[in-house]
Amino acid sequence: MGDSMRFNLLGPLELITADRALPLGGIIQRATLGYLLLNPNKTVATSRLVTALWGDDAPTTSRKMVQNAVSGIRRLFEQADLEGDGVRLTTAPHGYQLRLEPETVDAFRFRRLAAQGRAELAAGLPDAAVDSLTQALALWRDSVLVDLAETGISWPTFAQLERERLTVYEDWAAAGLELGRHRELVCELEQMASAVPTRERLCHQLMLALYRCGQQTEALAAYRRTRQALVDVHGLDPTRDLQELERAILNQEPRLLGRRPQLV
Repeated sequence: MGDSMRFNLLGPLELITADRALPLGGIIQRATLGYLLLNPNKTVATSRLVTALWGDDAPTTSRKMVQNAVSGIRRLFEQADLEGDGVRLTTAPHGYQLRLEPETVDAFRFRRLAAQGRAELAAGLPDAAVDSLTQALALWRDSVLVDLAETGISWPTFAQLERERLTVYEDWAAAGLELGRHRELVCELEQMASAVPTRERLCHQLMLALYRCGQQTEALAAYRRTRQALVDVHGLDPTRDLQELERAILNQEPRLLGRRPQLV
């Protein structure tokens, strides 16, 4: 696999060769390519592509439009000479298969780095975890396939990848807290918790960071905001874990301060 060739899905769809983004054609061609990239090395039925692009409102010419899009993608690959990178769009029974090395797709590199960082965190290696998770998050330029989403396309994979992104962010914050970086994290955690007010793990991390910064009142206020959001949105109280953290902060339990000094 050449380092100069990559497909980007974590933002507007891009095909980068030699640090140059190639033109990907109109929305049908870009959407067809995007869907195939989300399902690499698998046969994707033409009927599935039609449903992904138009839902229940497919025009009578939809199959022909998909065929034209596939032809356009093949011409693009030929012009970019991608076969040397192992990229081929082949016709399969009742559909198509995009053959490529998953590492050429940023979404799959993201998932590999995320799994690596999570394993390092579980193994008690927060320094390594921070590095891996930082690399994973750095692959994101915007929302998943934002250019397609803006046209009304909404595939389940979009929401799934966004959930994974948030989980990776929380793993990254957890590693940072393990390293005593609460002062560096607190402002960013405040912004993230505000953006996702019902996310209890984020609230837990924010409360801990605030408390370790000597801001007990603010940590308790963060708990109250999340509790109210959970009641308003889901009609539920926080889980026992978050309630126990509130009590621990009220009691100023020494264990909350962590075992490692703040890194400057």
